[in-house]
Amino acid sequence: MGSGSGSKVRTLHTMIRLLLLLTIPLYILDQWSKLWIVKHFELHGAEQEVISGTFWLHHTANTGVAFGLFNGTEYANYAFGAISLSALTFIIWMYRKGAFPGILSRTSVALLVAGIFGNLTDRLLHGYVVDFLRFDFGFPPFNPWPSFNVADSCVVVAAILLAIASFTENQPVAKPKA
Repeated sequence: MGSGSGSKVRTLHTMIRLLLLLTIPLYILDQWSKLWIVKHFELHGAEQEVISGTFWLHHTANTGVAFGLFNGTEYANYAFGAISLSALTFIIWMYRKGAFPGILSRTSVALLVAGIFGNLTDRLLHGYVVDFLRFDFGFPPFNPWPSFNVADSCVVVAAILLAIASFTENQPVAKPKA
C-alpha cells in the first residue's frame, strides 16, 4: 500500500466519523423537531411566541426552495426532490474526486448531507418541507426572516464553511499521467 492509499483511508475514516457524529445526529434532530411541530401545531395555524417580538414557532409548508421561492407551484416538490437527489450524487462524485481535502470542506459535506436528507425526507413523508422557526430582528429587508428548519440551517452553515474552505484549504495537485 502506497502513501496515497494511506491518505485515502484516513480521509474515508474522517468522513465516516463526521457522518456518524454530525450528519446522523443533525438529521435525527431535524426530523424529531419537525415531527414535534407537525404533532403540536396546526398547519398554517397559530404561532407560539418564544422570545417576545423576536422568535416564534409555527407550522408552515414549503414545496419550494430557500425563502419560499417556487412554493406552491404545481411540480415544485417533485422537481426539488429530484434536484436534492442530483445534489447528493454530485457531492458523492466530487468527494470521490478529492474535491474536499480538509476538515472544513468535509464538515460542510457532512452538514450538506444532513440538510439534504432532512428536507428530502419531508418531501417524501409530508409532501412539503416543514418549516417552523420564524425570527424578526427588526431590520429590513428581512423583516421578518423567512421561516426555516434545522436542515436549512445545516445547508447554510455548510455553504459558509465551504466558502471559507475554498480560500483556506489546499486542493490536491493532480499527478501527471505517465
